[in-house]
Amino acid sequence: MMIIILLISISLTIAVAFLVVFFWNIKSGQYDDMYTPSVRMLFDQKKDDNKPVS
Repeated sequence: MMIIILLISISLTIAVAFLVVFFWNIKSGQYDDMYTPSVRMLFDQKKDDNKPVS
């Protein structure tokens, strides 16, 4: 019985840690830009012709 209580407490601790990190990322603006990643593949990258070939 003691091992079940230990495993539940460990899993709850890990879940709370992930929840805290998730809210910290939201507060820091990690998920603000939802448009740019979806259209980034549509634009070609410009080649720099002035680069020396090595």
